[in-house]
Formats: sequence, structure tokens, C-alpha cells
Amino acid sequence: MVLVALFLLSLPDYRYLGNSERIEHLWQVLCLAVGFAGLGIRAYTIGHTPGRTSGRNSRAQVAEQLNTTGIYSLLRHPLYVGNFFMFFSVILLPHSYWLALVFILLYMLYYERIMYAEEAFLRGKFGASYSEWAERTPAVLPRFSAFVPPKLDFSLRNVLRREYNGFFALIACMFVIETVQDYVVQQRLKLDLHWLIILGVSFLLWAVLRLLNKKTRLLKVEGR
Repeated sequence: MVLVALFLLSLPDYRYLGNSERIEHLWQVLCLAVGFAGLGIRAYTIGHTPGRTSGRNSRAQVAEQLNTTGIYSLLRHPLYVGNFFMFFSVILLPHSYWLALVFILLYMLYYERIMYAEEAFLRGKFGASYSEWAERTPAVLPRFSAFVPPKLDFSLRNVLRREYNGFFALIACMFVIETVQDYVVQQRLKLDLHWLIILGVSFLLWAVLRLLNKKTRLLKVEGR
């Protein structure tokens, strides 16, 4: 809700970049690429890790084993880095410097507490093994020279099963913000065809994956 309020505050000053709708569309493509980069980080992480170790554990901390290979050999919190780029891509749409800076500050404050709680849990469960890995592995800035190949093969089915909501949420948020921004500049409701196509295709993919996930076992992977 805080981010929504900040976005609304940025609207009165909103203008197309260079006062050009074409340049604005190019900016939107860049923002979408940033969001997909974040989604890609999440996909790579989840695709190579076993179940009940990485993901959206909303009720309680869950870790049946300690992940130390693959992307977890580069940094300790890849999912939060992926989340950052997904959120940041939406925040970048209004091209407001102060909005981007406020978001970064709020994100750091919010996730710093989550990371602290998560690391305390892992340290208590895995003891010295966790401490040794944490000492040599940065929290969020990757150290590429320390890369260790992942133990598990990449599972596309696991990614599709767990990330379809985030994918559609990213597209839907961008569509809504882009539409609102067009209204602010042009003082009329305008639905860009390319965004309608992107939203429609994304919704179709979301609906199919949700159906497969809820009604079949096609996306189930043993141990994931």
C-alpha cells in the first residue's frame, strides 16, 4: 500500500520521456526486461533447488537441507534479489528518481529484517555448516569466481508450477500502470494494442498453468 501511495504521488508530474510516446514505449521495454531479469533469477534458483528449501514459505521457515551450490554458491539470497528486480521494474515505469530511491530504501529496510530472521533460523538448524557457507558467500552481491555447479538438474516443470503467479502479476501491474500513465498525459482512456496482446497472452499462460497445477500432476516433480 505504501508503494501504491507513492506511485499516486508521482502521477501529477508524469510526462512521457522526451515528450515522445515512442521513446516512452522503449522505456517500457527496458523496464519489462528488468522485470524478466528478476524473474529469470528466481527461475534459475527454483529450477535447481529441491523442494521445501527455497520459495514462498508464507507460514513458517522451512529448510530440509542447506543449499550451497549453483546460484547459492554466488550469494545467499538470490530469491530476494530476483524479487528486487521484479518490483524495481514496475517502480521504474514512472521514471521518477525520488520514487526509485524511496523504493530502494524501503526494500532494504523490509528485507533486511526478513534476511536476518531467515539466517538466524538456518544458523540454528545447520550450525557450523551454515556459518562456514555464510562466511564465504556474499548476501546479495554475487561473487562469480566462487561458482559451484548445482547438484540438481534444472527442472522447467518446477519453475512453471511455482512461478506462474509472479509472472502474470508482473505483466498485470505494468499494464495497469502504463494505462494510468497514458490517461494522465492524454486525459482519455487508451489501451495500447501491444500491451493488450501481452496481457492476453500472459493471462492465457497463467490460466493454463494454474489449471495444470491445480487439476493434474503434470507439473509435479518428485523431490521438488
